[in-house]
Parts: sequence; structure tokens; C-alpha cells
Amino acid sequence: MEQDCKVTVMAFADAESNKKPGAKCGSRLTTALLGLTLFLACAAAVVFFSSLYSKNPGQDEVGFDIHHTLRHISNVRAAIHLTGQYNSQIANSVEWINQVDPSHSQGGLELKDNEIVIPQSGLYFVYSQVSFRVSCRKDDNDDASATSLIHLTHRVRRWSNSFGNDEYRTILHSVRTACQKTDTEEEGNWYSAVYMGAVFNLNKGDKLKTVTEKMLPNLEEETGKTFFGVFAL
Repeated sequence: MEQDCKVTVMAFADAESNKKPGAKCGSRLTTALLGLTLFLACAAAVVFFSSLYSKNPGQDEVGFDIHHTLRHISNVRAAIHLTGQYNSQIANSVEWINQVDPSHSQGGLELKDNEIVIPQSGLYFVYSQVSFRVSCRKDDNDDASATSLIHLTHRVRRWSNSFGNDEYRTILHSVRTACQKTDTEEEGNWYSAVYMGAVFNLNKGDKLKTVTEKMLPNLEEETGKTFFGVFAL
């Protein structure tokens, strides 16, 4: 391509030499400028296509490394997600486990003594859900004087050095009326869930636990139905 440009310029030069002596100087100057412009355009095209096909193969690798680093940064953000199951040896609480899918933990958040321990001070989103199998049919063991309404309750409680004493305080509390027991209710189970979540400013060393009463033996343990988690914002 560059040779073609040179030939074109020479052609313009030859044409210029063959002109009659009486030709105007302005005409010669215009022709020379046109030839120079064409030559520069051809040279620019040669440079462009040369750089296009001689692209440094390492550039793609650099872009990949950047995206990989960004993903790594986002992946180390503190987060924990726990799956729940019923354990008769644990009173008033679901047993939380982190060794089965889809449970996971990263960034310093850990499960210790059935509680989530906060690794660093900051804003965290705390959430939890419990699901139950509920029978709304009366049976012979039901106390006639007791209310026939079935209530589902679930709480998340926080322990912190900032409280000044050794106590837990409720930070999330949800109550739901599942149904009312009747004599005419058909046999079978109703499925009901209680979910809650909110953002809190937590301190390093804070501990979070859940409290669930009465209905624990009816806990639904199927994947995705009972869980407890925290992630940093």
C-alpha cells in the first residue's frame, strides 16, 4: 500500500513536469498539496492496519486479570448463610449448620456455639427465615381452655460489649398467626414461613443468635426453607 502511494506521488510529479511552461504557479502548488495529502492518507492507513494486526496478545490477558481481581474483591466481602435443622438437644432455637450446601461463609464471619460472630465493626444486613409444618385440626391432647390460634414466632437477638452488661437484646422479632384449630379441618399439614431482615450497625465481637419457641418439632428442614445469614454492606 505504501508503494502505491509513492507511485501516485511520482505520477503527480511527472504530470507536473509535463505541463506547459506557461502554467500558473498556483496550479502547481495545488497539485503538489493534493499529492501530499493523498500520500499522508495512504501512510495513515498503513499504520492503522499494521497496529490492528500486530495487537499485543498480552492486552487480553491484562483485561482478564482486571476482571478477575474485581471479582476476587467482591468475593471476599464478609458474608455467611446458614441452613437450619431441628435438634431436640437445643432448647428454643434452630440448630444452624454451615457444612452443607447451600451454606457458606467468608470474610471472617463465622458460626460459633450456634451464634454468628461479627469480625469487624460496620453495617450489616441480618436476615432469617423459619418454616413450619402446621396442623390446624384439633386433637384429643389439645387443652380446651387454651386458645385455638396457632402463632409462629421467631427472633434474632444480639449480644454486644457496648450494652455494658452480659445480656442479649432482640433486634428482629416476627409473629405470625398461621391458622385456627377447628374440628372440621381436614387431615394434613399447612406450610407457613416467618421471614425478617434489616440493616444494623454492629461492632466487632458482637454475637447474633435466634430464638424460636413451641413449634420447633414442626420445623421444615427442606433446602431453602429455614436459614439464617448476615452480609456486610
